[in-house]
Amino acid sequence: MGHDHHDHGTGHHHHDHDHDHDHEHSELSETALRVRALESLLVEKGYVDPAALDELIETYETRVGPRNGAKVVAKAWANPEYMDWLRKDATAAIADLSFIGRQGEHMVALENTPGTHNMVVCTLCSCYPWPVLGLPPVWYKSPPYRSRAVANPRGVLEEFGVYLPETTSVRVWDSTAEVRYLVIPRRPKGTEGWPEERLASLVTRNSMIGTGLALDPAKVKP
Repeated sequence: MGHDHHDHGTGHHHHDHDHDHDHEHSELSETALRVRALESLLVEKGYVDPAALDELIETYETRVGPRNGAKVVAKAWANPEYMDWLRKDATAAIADLSFIGRQGEHMVALENTPGTHNMVVCTLCSCYPWPVLGLPPVWYKSPPYRSRAVANPRGVLEEFGVYLPETTSVRVWDSTAEVRYLVIPRRPKGTEGWPEERLASLVTRNSMIGTGLALDPAKVKP
């Protein structure tokens, strides 16, 4: 039977978790309102150019998205030497594909295996590898995910539709201001000989966070 583990990154401290799921939406709404108010104030005072802000959001939301990360995973699947480089120095391996930037200065690749499934959370805030995954999804930043991913990772995975064998342990990694993680999902069977571009189409954002698996190749159009 598998065992669940929780690894904290260096310098990351334990703190209380909010288990009140009923208030998730109200908390998020309040946060969104505060962010909008702060943005408006910064623009009004002339500290922030609204066009530059829109450009930044557009870049990470649409042009980066999870496509960069999918290219990293596909290259690792197709190229054993690149996979080995990722294991040893993910920061350099990812930078070699020109996927660098803030929130991605120190990357660690977590390779899923038949015996271990990796899942990423940031219990303190919402540290996330923007250069490879784009903007973090709303649920990643929510208190319920951040607390329950630690307390009951297998249950959270099942809510995402991921049911793992009992022989597969779930290992939870806590992102920090110093370290960002990228999960390398298992390569689906039946993809031998596929080019990297086609392999990348099987890689989803959730599979690189660990709350999902790579897509079934039989269900993806050629």
